[in-house]
Amino acid sequence: MNIFLIGPMGVGKTTIGHHLADSLKLDFIDSDHEIEKRAGVTIPMIFEFEGEIGFRRRERAVINELTQINGIVLSTGGGVVLDVINRKHLHNQGYVIYLSASVNELLERTSNSHNRPLLQTGNPREKITNLLKERHPLYKMTADFTIDTTQKSIRQVIKLILGHLET
Repeated sequence: MNIFLIGPMGVGKTTIGHHLADSLKLDFIDSDHEIEKRAGVTIPMIFEFEGEIGFRRRERAVINELTQINGIVLSTGGGVVLDVINRKHLHNQGYVIYLSASVNELLERTSNSHNRPLLQTGNPREKITNLLKERHPLYKMTADFTIDTTQKSIRQVIKLILGHLET
């Protein structure tokens, strides 16, 4: 069984993924960390030198490989759903959970992060709003289950996921 977590940046995919993997006794992998490890540089550096197109090319290769592994919880980057091939791999190789949150919650959770190249803008609220407008339909199309994490603790989200997986 594979569980793939999708959703916007700042929604808690990595943190929830770690806890979920522990609860299910599965291995945890974060695709963004895997991309950084393979590139030998941070995601902001990849964006700076290769642009978003270069990053998405790297992301597609990593998602293709990681979705072939069995028995994992995989946390993905916020834009993973932009690529139709990524969506196909995620949907066909595991159970996809879309973690969502309100714009205000995402803004609060990402406000002190400098490791998010798409938010290095004068108006992060507008950027998050626009990203959600573009990506929400893709998240919904790819997901088997959606959880709104707004105002929920990690424990509450894990409990909801585990309860859903039992049914």
